[in-house]
Amino acid sequence: MTRERSTLSRLVVALVWGTCALLLSVFLAAWLGAQHLDFARAFSNIDGPNSDAVLLFEVRLPRVLLGAFAGAALGAVGAALQALLRNPLADPYVLGTSGGAALGATIAIAIGVPAAMAAVTLPIWAFLGALAATFLVWAIARAGAGATPTGVILAGIVINAFASAAITFVKVLVSSTQAQELLFWLVGSIGYERKGTLTVLGIYVLVGVVVLTALAGRMNILSLGDDAAATLGVRVRRVRWTIFAAAAMLVGGVTSLCGLIGFVGLVVPHAARLALGPDNRLVVPTSALFGGAFLVLADLASRLLFDAFGTEPPVGAITALIGCPVFLVMLVRSRAGRV
Repeated sequence: MTRERSTLSRLVVALVWGTCALLLSVFLAAWLGAQHLDFARAFSNIDGPNSDAVLLFEVRLPRVLLGAFAGAALGAVGAALQALLRNPLADPYVLGTSGGAALGATIAIAIGVPAAMAAVTLPIWAFLGALAATFLVWAIARAGAGATPTGVILAGIVINAFASAAITFVKVLVSSTQAQELLFWLVGSIGYERKGTLTVLGIYVLVGVVVLTALAGRMNILSLGDDAAATLGVRVRRVRWTIFAAAAMLVGGVTSLCGLIGFVGLVVPHAARLALGPDNRLVVPTSALFGGAFLVLADLASRLLFDAFGTEPPVGAITALIGCPVFLVMLVRSRAGRV
């Protein structure tokens, strides 16, 4: 009982810190930018809608919310995949899940999804692509190396290479305008979505994160191995594929709107485990909150760099610049047996 109380108290503290970090990042991202924003005037309705209100509620806040939803999804998925595969290097981008989602959405765009149906259809195609890629990675790793950490990473590299080649092939077949749109989208960017689209994504993320959090205790048991987990009453296959399906749903929803954004699901869960330990009941929800804060701040950095470069670097490039060195350090440490 004492141990459970300790876990609960640590969870509450972690969630409070994560919520504060997310709210602070949202405030900073909504406030800062090339154009000055007066919060007092934005919330004032004395003169009716004004330029500050339009800037806050129609321009910045939708983009900030999209970044928060996307980061929360990627953070939670990264934590779940690392726990399920018992691999600290697991990440939806590295494992090919994001690549599969991008391929599914690219095919949908190439065959001409009606604009009115895009908000619903693209996430479905991306979900199917992400789920197929996850299944292939697992199958290849199991067949080739018994799903060892090295086997999973190698399988992810193979699926990523295949998805990248298929996307390149599709880009050759579409018009030059569509090819340019696909290129910018695939690099990873936080755009300006309508309220209805943000609502749908918010529901996607809420459901997916709740499912992964509810299964976090079973993830702890699965870390003991499939046989031990089955002995303790866990339905291993059902739990594993529920986690894979929830992860694919989250990654598909995010990728259909933001393209390929990598390493959020690597950096944030790893930092959460260093701070909180291996208990996934703490790590998964905390990774969701700090993942949202991380991506919102990365997108803020992208916007602030506009003054220096005259254009916004894609947020996917920002997260990759941060995540690649972290991945290399973790890879070296894992080879040395310290991760």
